[in-house]
Amino acid sequence: MTDTAEQSTEQSAQERLRERRSVAHRTAERVLSRAGFRRTLREQLALLQDAAPRVYDLDEPGDIYGNRVVEALEERVATLLGTESAAFFPTGTMAQQIALRCWAGRTGNPTVALHALAHPEVHERDAFSLVSGLHPVRVTSEPRPPTADEVRDVAEPFGALMLELPLRDAGFLLPSWEELTEVVEAARERDAVVHFDGARLWESTVHFGRPLDEIAGLADSVYVSFYKSLDGIGGAALAGPKTLVEEAKTWRHRYGGMVFQQFPTVLSALVGLERELPRLPEYVAHARVVAAALREGFADAGVPWTRVHPEEPHTHEFQVWLPYDTDVLGEAAVRQAEGTGTLLFGAPWDRGGPGLGVTEVTVRADGLMWTAGDVKAAVADFVARVTEVTAEVSR
Repeated sequence: MTDTAEQSTEQSAQERLRERRSVAHRTAERVLSRAGFRRTLREQLALLQDAAPRVYDLDEPGDIYGNRVVEALEERVATLLGTESAAFFPTGTMAQQIALRCWAGRTGNPTVALHALAHPEVHERDAFSLVSGLHPVRVTSEPRPPTADEVRDVAEPFGALMLELPLRDAGFLLPSWEELTEVVEAARERDAVVHFDGARLWESTVHFGRPLDEIAGLADSVYVSFYKSLDGIGGAALAGPKTLVEEAKTWRHRYGGMVFQQFPTVLSALVGLERELPRLPEYVAHARVVAAALREGFADAGVPWTRVHPEEPHTHEFQVWLPYDTDVLGEAAVRQAEGTGTLLFGAPWDRGGPGLGVTEVTVRADGLMWTAGDVKAAVADFVARVTEVTAEVSR
């Protein structure tokens, strides 16, 4: 078989596994998290129709180019984060590029200091540089939040420090409150502004032991997402000083973000703020129960090496590392759902090294029904299926 044919076969197998995993998410009786985007269109529309009247008067006219219901959401976000103003954006990528572009104009320095695992460095195809004329420099590449000393030691001047809270690709990690305040102070010593990539900031209050407005108050500007933790259809907001937000709205228009009507997405964001935001502390607390049960379950099952990272989750999301090939783990996870109706690991498995797989675990409302015993039982069944798949592959 040629290399091209082998690649095509492997791609087809991965696509089939993705489709089976998607079906498993929809049909499994027990999951730790059932995100809204996995529902059918009919289900999503029905849920929105049911919940939207509780958060906004549906007899009001629809929005046109960012007014009415959009403004209501912006005011709600500004109040929650304790900022002067906020602006709705169709994507977080756009919101953060514009925020940092505006800060670059004000500081006179287009250099942005950030972590090597920050979203713009890993997931945005060099958009900072190619689209917005920004110059990213890496504070650190270590899989943990940056330290104050590392900020002080950045070799060149920078106009803004961008901090991702939590740092998703390092395991949804947060610094301590003391560490965060020291890092912010170190940036101030460098005459730099501080911008929080707070896509998942909503669930950080438990770890920091502080309310949202106090956390956001450390930064000069903050971006938040409405679909990651709040289960909205999409969208983001940039919050900060009124003058910055007004300038950002001008650039939003230039970037193509002045959408004619956005009420379905905005209504879903308002629903998320009412329904999901108050429950996030409960999800975080139960994620710690699930993480401990996973560790104990894999130890009881005799798995030679495993890692739940961090050991006590900082948010309601964390990583699991296991010493098996990703194809084996992905197949075992789907088989478990197909055979038992229980989907323990619903996210894809990525390669963490030779024979090492890593996945993300999220605990939401559906996960609250799982006891520690339920988790351990599911782990035992999952490990048995890993052994089964491994034996098939080695034949």
